[in-house]
Amino acid sequence: MIKNLSSLLNLAQGSKKKVAVAVAEDEVVLKAVKAAIDNKLAEFQLFGNRSELEGMCSEIGLTEGIEIIPTDNSAEAIAGAVEAIATGRADLLMKGKVKTGDLLSVYLKEEYGLRTGRTMNLVSVFEIPGFDRLLIVTDAGMVIAPDLRQKADSIVNASRVAAALGIKKPKVAVLGAIEVVNEKMPATMEAAILSKMAQRHQISDVEVDGPLALDNAVSKEAAKHKGIESPVAGNADILVMPDIEAGNIFYKAMVFLGGALVASTIMGGKVPIILTSRADSDTTKLLSIALNVLIAKGASK
Repeated sequence: MIKNLSSLLNLAQGSKKKVAVAVAEDEVVLKAVKAAIDNKLAEFQLFGNRSELEGMCSEIGLTEGIEIIPTDNSAEAIAGAVEAIATGRADLLMKGKVKTGDLLSVYLKEEYGLRTGRTMNLVSVFEIPGFDRLLIVTDAGMVIAPDLRQKADSIVNASRVAAALGIKKPKVAVLGAIEVVNEKMPATMEAAILSKMAQRHQISDVEVDGPLALDNAVSKEAAKHKGIESPVAGNADILVMPDIEAGNIFYKAMVFLGGALVASTIMGGKVPIILTSRADSDTTKLLSIALNVLIAKGASK
């Protein structure tokens, strides 16, 4: 089991995975690409305007480990990158200078065969100072108000990330504001249903409990104080957020106030998607590439 995110770099080194970058002419993305190549994590196919890419790559010293595939416009670059992973010419897709929705709308076209039938969502892995394990969180940035099915899908997606980290049967806490079912709070009712679904193997290879408040999901002392007896309470590997507001606030609180390291991926399709944001640190971008490479390595075994 991986205990810290820095281990991702060692485990992903020398993977020989190829990453297709859609609309690659973005300085932030290209710097992340260079860092990944310097750390021997992957090789990259850059889809976009050739002259602009050549100039930007030269400026930052990105000369090895890349193949520039020229396109006339952004739509052509997105389609080319998605087609590369659909045909097996690349192993991973990376978001460049393009909106996430525009990239996903092409990724999900039936002609590419990349759908799994599950909801696609953001899965983030946190290394929090003073906490004894990595914590996987879903969803902090994609699905606005997940319904029961979408939350079930997010558990499956997060469990695939847990498997890549060496967690064989992750403990999943479905979060709410309280740890009891209240019919006036739909998140608590959905949490109880998800727990029963896992108990009856409708969601496999996980232990699920909820509703749980954040404190008794991650703290054994808090769970004991509340009188909660559960293998998940205080031991959660995965936190399922009730909505995007809760997930986004948790993410930013951990990073900007708690000093956490984080790596993220978009899961739910046949191939994970590397998503880097301008607000993310250079370390986060590098760790996110390493995480996705590790997931792809696991999927290919």
